[in-house]
Amino acid sequence: MDLDQLAALRTPAGGTALATATGLAGGDPLAAAAALRATGVPADLAAAALTQAELRRRAVAKFGPEAGGMFFTRTGLEQATRRVVADRRADRLRAAGVTTLADLGCGLGADALAAARAGIRVYAVEADPVTAALAAANAAATGLADLVTVACGDATTFDVTGVDAVFCDPARRRAGTGRRIFDPTAYSPPWDFVLGLAERVPRTVVKVAPGIDHALVPAGAEAEWVSVDGDLVEAALWCGPLAEVPRRATLLRCKEGPPLNASGRGRAPSYHLSGSGTAEAAVAGVRRYLHDPDPAVVRAHLVAELAADLDGTLADPTIAYLYTDVPVRSPFTRCIEVTDVLPFSLKRLRALLRDRDVGRVEILKRGSALEPEQLRRDLRLRGGTAASLVLTRVAGTPTVLIGHPVGQDGAVAP
Repeated sequence: MDLDQLAALRTPAGGTALATATGLAGGDPLAAAAALRATGVPADLAAAALTQAELRRRAVAKFGPEAGGMFFTRTGLEQATRRVVADRRADRLRAAGVTTLADLGCGLGADALAAARAGIRVYAVEADPVTAALAAANAAATGLADLVTVACGDATTFDVTGVDAVFCDPARRRAGTGRRIFDPTAYSPPWDFVLGLAERVPRTVVKVAPGIDHALVPAGAEAEWVSVDGDLVEAALWCGPLAEVPRRATLLRCKEGPPLNASGRGRAPSYHLSGSGTAEAAVAGVRRYLHDPDPAVVRAHLVAELAADLDGTLADPTIAYLYTDVPVRSPFTRCIEVTDVLPFSLKRLRALLRDRDVGRVEILKRGSALEPEQLRRDLRLRGGTAASLVLTRVAGTPTVLIGHPVGQDGAVAP
């Protein structure tokens, strides 16, 4: 995507080409291109329209129905905040009294649009000219242009003196290669600039990679890890008066609520667990029920807090599986009833599963070097029943647990 292609797509002819391309998206790309050109659309415009239609189709999972009128790049879509996450962040900012926000490194505008939907006036800046133009186009396409102003420029020189709060999403991929940057000191804007934002505007939020080292979290800031339907998607640092707790795990469950529509109704149910991030859970042996914590809980170092809620213990101090004597209903874990515990032996495990007519297994693992798919092949199962296998360590010993999932009602899941 370049500026000329974007301009062409926003013309009446481009809109017609996009509408036709939308009906062809998801099929054979060569056949779609031929069909679009057969209607008289020039080759360059046809290619741009088909690319955009395919990106819009993929973007529905992140943005909901609004994606059908927005503009994307492949990289921008991959890095964009999911709407359900951006909306929740915007709601929290609005509840904290924020009315004006600087969005530094706005990308395609996902967070800026969410803030505007919450009634916040947004001043966004993006270094890349094409991305900045796309963000402005998306504000217009969603009817939010009156609340979102996008400038192309350097985030480090952007004037933030007139806003209530700052949101910064530093680039975490290398320009040109797209490779992920795991060292925050190599972010753009630089990490020292990002950390200094809270000194200039106390109400600052910084989006960071979920794998961020806890040692890099600024003193006094709240570090929050967010998962969506069990997938860990991001972390954020809430600074100054926005910080409420040292560590927080937030779980958003889109599958539990109605789908998002263009007006923002139908927000996903959310669950929160907080604590110091430094507590330690008690260690005991394997008990009847294993609880697999959501990855946001694990990354937030809140396993001990969850253990206290469940009356659970660890079987190994380094492995984040919790064990209880009774099934406990919790949105923060998945529960498995344990029927067998044995030191790992492929021969013994294969024989036991065959004796029980097991032919289908799900394989979970923590603390094991085994590859689940290779193990599945090595087991060579042929039976008619299913089981859960958990590859882990117990008191430092490689161990396999056999069991069955338990539903939230305490019954064994089918």
